[in-house]
Amino acid sequence: MNKPLIFITNDDGIHAPGLRTLIGVMKQLGDVLIVAPDKPMSGMGHAVTITSPLRVNKLKDEPGHIEYSCNGTPADCVKLGQKAILGRNPDLIVSGINHGSNSSVNVIYSGTMAAVLEGAMENIPSIGFSLNDYSFHADFSKCEPYILSIAGNVLQKGLPEYTCLNVNIPAVNGSPIKGIKVVRQAMAFWDEKFEHRKDPHERDYFWLTGVFRNRDEGMDTDEWALKNNYVSVVPVHFDLTSHKTIPLLRDWETGNLN
Repeated sequence: MNKPLIFITNDDGIHAPGLRTLIGVMKQLGDVLIVAPDKPMSGMGHAVTITSPLRVNKLKDEPGHIEYSCNGTPADCVKLGQKAILGRNPDLIVSGINHGSNSSVNVIYSGTMAAVLEGAMENIPSIGFSLNDYSFHADFSKCEPYILSIAGNVLQKGLPEYTCLNVNIPAVNGSPIKGIKVVRQAMAFWDEKFEHRKDPHERDYFWLTGVFRNRDEGMDTDEWALKNNYVSVVPVHFDLTSHKTIPLLRDWETGNLN
């Protein structure tokens, strides 16, 4: 029987340890094709490249393992990999393992999640994996059994149409991970400010800083799960419609404004 074909990317770049761990886990489930940015692309969101050429560099071509670096964003990597390099849909798209959490509002800014949302737009089962540890040398080993389990379930059972998964894994802090929780995205936000600074030439510049504020006290959120040492799994789709608001605006409708 043919093995599943698994497409792998990330936003931390082709040499990131999290990507290397993810490749090793996915090779237990199928053949892998990697197209990942040639440099870190964190915080790029769903940016795509439209004003400069996209280029790829083949780094490895072995049975069951083909690997490219790309000068584009994570979303570019998925588009280019699917439509130009592969020429067909893979059986699964995975992105990560991100160095740092993509829970709550971070999903909006995340290049990791932009890649899997791009997959969901093509109705390809897709999963983004993140570890709540920002260190480049974070310990990813404890992630492996959970990634293997979640990805294996998606390969076997699929996902609803146009839906992907945002998976966040608590940092290894001496306490064992308790298990997996399927939860919702917490209503938490960044309290941002811009520091006004001077460079060595006395020119003004600004540096974005902020503090993450969780105002959501629910026990069914990704933030609660991570705080309590569970792997959080949030189903995500790209439909940003506020469906509950539509009935509230119905009386604004009119057939003729003349």
